[in-house]
Amino acid sequence: MDAMQLNFAKTDGLIPAVIQDHLTHRVLMVGFMNDEAFRKTIETGAVTFFSRSRHKLWTKGETSGHRLLVKSVQTDCDEDTLLISVEALGPGVCHNGYQSCFYRTLREGAWVETELPAYDPNAVYGVRA
Repeated sequence: MDAMQLNFAKTDGLIPAVIQDHLTHRVLMVGFMNDEAFRKTIETGAVTFFSRSRHKLWTKGETSGHRLLVKSVQTDCDEDTLLISVEALGPGVCHNGYQSCFYRTLREGAWVETELPAYDPNAVYGVRA
């Protein structure tokens, strides 16, 4: 049996990958990986995901330069979710310009931005509609 085997079949070929800063332990983002994305992540040391909307692999930082370098990889008891501890290169991982994708907090029934942007996404990705 492959020592790196994960249970991709249970979740239709994709498993969630929780990305966490290796120093602060803050959750930066959640992405999805298929077997190929997982193996590329392990081989290169740079986090690679499977884009559900574009149906292809993408390595975090391809456009922005804000790369995620793997420090450790863990799996849960069911082997169908990953926790990847990373060194985040760049001011933020969120495509909306924040350090983390989790920059909104539920307060009194409404989502409130509870941190300031870390960079200008228009300068990195261009103006989006």
